[in-house]
Amino acid sequence: MSNTVSTEPEIIYDKQGNPHEVVDFNNDYEGAKLGFWLFLFTEIMIFGAMFLVFGFYLFQNTPEFMQSSGELNRVLGGTNTFILLLSALCMGLSLVKLRNGQPNTSKKFIWATIVLATIFLVIKYIEWSHEIHLGIYPGSPTLNEMENGTKLFFGLYFTMTGLHGLHIIIGIGVMFWVLALINSGKITSTDFVVLENTALYWDLVHLVWVFVFPIFYLIY
Repeated sequence: MSNTVSTEPEIIYDKQGNPHEVVDFNNDYEGAKLGFWLFLFTEIMIFGAMFLVFGFYLFQNTPEFMQSSGELNRVLGGTNTFILLLSALCMGLSLVKLRNGQPNTSKKFIWATIVLATIFLVIKYIEWSHEIHLGIYPGSPTLNEMENGTKLFFGLYFTMTGLHGLHIIIGIGVMFWVLALINSGKITSTDFVVLENTALYWDLVHLVWVFVFPIFYLIY
Protein backbone atom coordinates (compact mmCIF):
# COMPACT_ATOMS: atom_id res chain seq x y z
CA MET A 1 0.00 0.00 0.00
CA SER A 2 1.42 3.37 -0.97
CA ASN A 3 1.79 6.09 1.70
CA THR A 4 2.13 8.85 -0.87
CA VAL A 5 -0.20 11.79 -0.23
CA SER A 6 -1.79 13.16 -3.37
CA THR A 7 -1.20 16.82 -4.04
CA GLU A 8 -3.86 16.99 -6.74
CA PRO A 9 -6.78 19.26 -5.86
CA GLU A 10 -10.02 17.51 -4.96
CA ILE A 11 -12.83 18.37 -7.35
CA ILE A 12 -16.57 18.17 -6.75
CA TYR A 13 -19.40 18.92 -9.18
CA ASP A 14 -22.59 20.87 -8.61
CA LYS A 15 -26.01 19.92 -10.00
CA GLN A 16 -25.22 21.66 -13.27
CA GLY A 17 -22.04 19.63 -13.66
CA ASN A 18 -19.68 22.54 -13.01
CA PRO A 19 -16.41 21.58 -11.29
CA HIS A 20 -15.37 23.23 -7.99
CA GLU A 21 -12.14 22.75 -6.09
CA VAL A 22 -12.54 21.63 -2.47
CA VAL A 23 -10.82 24.21 -0.26
CA ASP A 24 -9.14 23.17 2.98
CA PHE A 25 -10.85 25.06 5.83
CA ASN A 26 -7.43 26.12 7.11
CA ASN A 27 -6.93 28.13 3.92
CA ASP A 28 -10.51 29.30 3.45
CA TYR A 29 -10.11 33.07 3.26
CA GLU A 30 -13.82 33.75 2.68
CA GLY A 31 -14.82 31.48 5.57
CA ALA A 32 -12.33 33.11 7.91
CA LYS A 33 -13.60 36.57 7.01
CA LEU A 34 -17.27 35.60 7.31
CA GLY A 35 -16.71 33.94 10.67
CA PHE A 36 -14.90 36.97 12.01
CA TRP A 37 -17.55 39.38 10.78
CA LEU A 38 -20.15 37.29 12.63
CA PHE A 39 -18.01 37.59 15.77
CA LEU A 40 -17.78 41.37 15.30
CA PHE A 41 -21.56 41.49 14.92
CA THR A 42 -21.98 39.93 18.38
CA GLU A 43 -19.56 42.52 19.79
CA ILE A 44 -21.55 45.33 18.18
CA MET A 45 -24.74 43.95 19.73
CA ILE A 46 -23.14 43.92 23.21
CA PHE A 47 -21.87 47.48 23.05
CA GLY A 48 -24.95 48.63 21.14
CA ALA A 49 -27.19 47.38 23.94
CA MET A 50 -25.08 49.30 26.46
CA PHE A 51 -25.35 52.50 24.42
CA LEU A 52 -29.14 52.07 24.33
CA VAL A 53 -29.24 51.61 28.10
CA PHE A 54 -27.12 54.72 28.52
CA GLY A 55 -29.43 56.73 26.28
CA PHE A 56 -32.51 55.53 28.17
CA TYR A 57 -31.12 56.54 31.57
CA LEU A 58 -29.70 59.78 30.18
CA PHE A 59 -33.21 60.76 29.10
CA GLN A 60 -34.53 60.01 32.59
CA ASN A 61 -31.67 61.57 34.58
CA THR A 62 -30.29 64.32 32.34
CA PRO A 63 -29.22 66.80 35.09
CA GLU A 64 -27.37 64.14 37.13
CA PHE A 65 -25.69 62.68 34.03
CA MET A 66 -24.52 66.11 32.89
CA GLN A 67 -23.16 66.96 36.33
CA SER A 68 -21.38 63.61 36.61
CA SER A 69 -19.89 64.03 33.14
CA GLY A 70 -18.34 67.31 34.24
CA GLU A 71 -16.39 65.45 36.94
CA LEU A 72 -14.50 63.33 34.41
CA ASN A 73 -11.13 64.39 33.05
CA ARG A 74 -11.69 65.50 29.45
CA VAL A 75 -7.96 66.00 28.83
CA LEU A 76 -7.12 62.39 29.68
CA GLY A 77 -10.18 61.11 27.82
CA GLY A 78 -9.32 63.19 24.75
CA THR A 79 -5.69 62.05 24.90
CA ASN A 80 -6.82 58.43 24.92
CA THR A 81 -9.06 59.11 21.93
CA PHE A 82 -6.10 60.45 19.94
CA ILE A 83 -3.94 57.51 21.04
CA LEU A 84 -6.48 54.94 19.85
CA LEU A 85 -6.97 56.70 16.52
CA LEU A 86 -3.19 56.70 16.01
CA SER A 87 -2.98 53.04 17.00
CA ALA A 88 -5.67 52.17 14.42
CA LEU A 89 -3.56 53.91 11.77
CA CYS A 90 -0.50 51.90 12.81
CA MET A 91 -2.43 48.64 12.68
CA GLY A 92 -3.73 49.46 9.21
CA LEU A 93 -0.23 50.31 8.01
CA SER A 94 1.08 47.01 9.38
CA LEU A 95 -1.37 45.17 7.14
CA VAL A 96 -0.46 47.29 4.13
CA LYS A 97 3.26 46.70 4.66
CA LEU A 98 2.80 42.96 5.05
CA ARG A 99 0.77 42.70 1.86
CA ASN A 100 3.52 44.65 0.10
CA GLY A 101 6.08 42.07 1.19
CA GLN A 102 7.64 44.06 4.06
CA PRO A 103 7.14 41.85 7.14
CA ASN A 104 9.80 43.60 9.24
CA THR A 105 8.17 47.00 8.72
CA SER A 106 4.79 45.41 9.41
CA LYS A 107 6.06 44.11 12.75
CA LYS A 108 7.33 47.57 13.69
CA PHE A 109 3.84 49.01 13.19
CA ILE A 110 2.34 46.20 15.26
CA TRP A 111 4.80 46.99 18.05
CA ALA A 112 3.81 50.66 17.78
CA THR A 113 0.17 49.63 18.16
CA ILE A 114 1.00 47.56 21.25
CA VAL A 115 2.88 50.48 22.83
CA LEU A 116 0.02 52.90 22.12
CA ALA A 117 -2.54 50.44 23.50
CA THR A 118 -0.46 50.07 26.67
CA ILE A 119 -0.29 53.86 27.06
CA PHE A 120 -4.09 53.95 26.74
CA LEU A 121 -4.42 51.44 29.58
CA VAL A 122 -1.99 53.39 31.77
CA ILE A 123 -3.98 56.60 31.29
CA LYS A 124 -7.25 54.79 32.03
CA TYR A 125 -5.63 53.33 35.17
CA ILE A 126 -4.69 56.86 36.27
CA GLU A 127 -8.29 57.99 35.70
CA TRP A 128 -9.79 55.09 37.59
CA SER A 129 -7.30 55.46 40.44
CA HIS A 130 -8.26 59.12 40.90
CA GLU A 131 -11.97 58.32 40.90
CA ILE A 132 -11.54 55.40 43.30
CA HIS A 133 -9.40 57.61 45.56
CA LEU A 134 -12.38 60.00 45.73
CA GLY A 135 -14.57 57.07 46.74
CA ILE A 136 -16.42 56.94 43.42
CA TYR A 137 -16.73 53.35 42.29
CA PRO A 138 -19.65 50.89 42.03
CA GLY A 139 -20.97 49.97 45.46
CA SER A 140 -18.85 52.51 47.37
CA PRO A 141 -20.42 54.24 50.40
CA THR A 142 -19.68 57.65 48.87
CA LEU A 143 -21.44 56.80 45.60
CA ASN A 144 -24.37 55.12 47.37
CA GLU A 145 -25.12 58.39 49.17
CA MET A 146 -25.42 60.26 45.87
CA GLU A 147 -28.51 60.66 43.70
CA ASN A 148 -29.78 57.71 41.71
CA GLY A 149 -28.84 59.30 38.38
CA THR A 150 -25.24 59.78 39.54
CA LYS A 151 -25.02 56.15 40.61
CA LEU A 152 -26.37 55.04 37.24
CA PHE A 153 -23.90 57.24 35.36
CA PHE A 154 -20.82 55.96 37.16
CA GLY A 155 -22.09 52.39 37.12
CA LEU A 156 -22.34 52.55 33.34
CA TYR A 157 -19.03 54.43 33.12
CA PHE A 158 -17.07 51.77 34.99
CA THR A 159 -18.88 48.93 33.20
CA MET A 160 -18.42 50.23 29.66
CA THR A 161 -14.87 51.57 30.03
CA GLY A 162 -13.91 48.41 31.92
CA LEU A 163 -15.30 46.15 29.19
CA HIS A 164 -13.59 48.28 26.57
CA GLY A 165 -10.32 48.04 28.49
CA LEU A 166 -10.68 44.25 28.59
CA HIS A 167 -11.01 44.24 24.81
CA ILE A 168 -7.79 46.26 24.56
CA ILE A 169 -5.94 43.75 26.78
CA ILE A 170 -7.22 40.90 24.59
CA GLY A 171 -6.14 42.84 21.50
CA ILE A 172 -2.62 43.25 22.86
CA GLY A 173 -2.43 39.50 23.47
CA VAL A 174 -3.63 38.78 19.93
CA MET A 175 -1.01 41.17 18.51
CA PHE A 176 1.78 39.30 20.31
CA TRP A 177 0.39 36.09 18.80
CA VAL A 178 0.37 37.70 15.34
CA LEU A 179 4.01 38.73 15.77
CA ALA A 180 4.90 35.14 16.59
CA LEU A 181 3.05 33.91 13.50
CA ILE A 182 4.88 36.40 11.27
CA ASN A 183 8.22 35.30 12.74
CA SER A 184 7.37 31.65 12.11
CA GLY A 185 6.30 32.35 8.52
CA LYS A 186 2.67 31.38 9.09
CA ILE A 187 1.53 34.89 8.21
CA THR A 188 2.92 36.07 4.88
CA SER A 189 2.20 38.56 2.12
CA THR A 190 -0.06 35.95 0.50
CA ASP A 191 -1.60 34.46 3.66
CA PHE A 192 -2.54 37.38 5.89
CA VAL A 193 -6.14 36.77 6.95
CA VAL A 194 -5.18 36.53 10.66
CA LEU A 195 -3.56 39.96 10.59
CA GLU A 196 -6.46 41.34 8.55
CA ASN A 197 -8.96 40.08 11.11
CA THR A 198 -6.83 41.49 13.92
CA ALA A 199 -6.89 44.87 12.21
CA LEU A 200 -10.69 44.62 11.93
CA TYR A 201 -10.92 43.82 15.63
CA TRP A 202 -8.77 46.82 16.47
CA ASP A 203 -10.97 49.01 14.28
CA LEU A 204 -13.93 47.93 16.40
CA VAL A 205 -12.03 48.71 19.60
CA HIS A 206 -11.16 52.24 18.54
CA LEU A 207 -14.60 52.91 17.03
CA VAL A 208 -16.33 51.91 20.28
CA TRP A 209 -14.16 54.41 22.15
CA VAL A 210 -15.01 57.11 19.60
CA PHE A 211 -18.61 56.77 20.83
CA VAL A 212 -17.78 56.16 24.49
CA PHE A 213 -15.72 59.35 24.78
CA PRO A 214 -18.40 61.90 23.79
CA ILE A 215 -21.31 60.30 25.67
CA PHE A 216 -19.39 60.18 28.94
CA TYR A 217 -17.01 63.12 28.71
CA LEU A 218 -18.77 65.71 26.56
CA ILE A 219 -22.45 65.81 27.58
CA TYR A 220 -22.13 68.52 30.25
